Amino acid sequence: MTQPTTARFLADLAERTGLTYLETLLGLLLAGQVTDIVDLSFWQSAAVAALPAGLTVIKGAIGSRLGQIGTASWLPAPSDPTHRF
Repeated sequence: MTQPTTARFLADLAERTGLTYLETLLGLLLAGQVTDIVDLSFWQSAAVAALPAGLTVIKGAIGSRLGQIGTASWLPAPSDPTHRF
């Protein structure tokens, strides 16, 4: 990867990882409030939310090899709607 491509990839991966973490954390907190299935404290939820975020990093690293160059997407370039010709 070239320097601009690497920066683009890292920004894409950071966005995906951060949003995955926040979505998981909010999902756990909401599920704890409205159901009896999840009974975690805020800090336990924060720790558990790190697991899918970590998996997102692994998925993004694999995607950098499989998908469009410069992104964490797994879509091949011709199938990626953001692909520029």
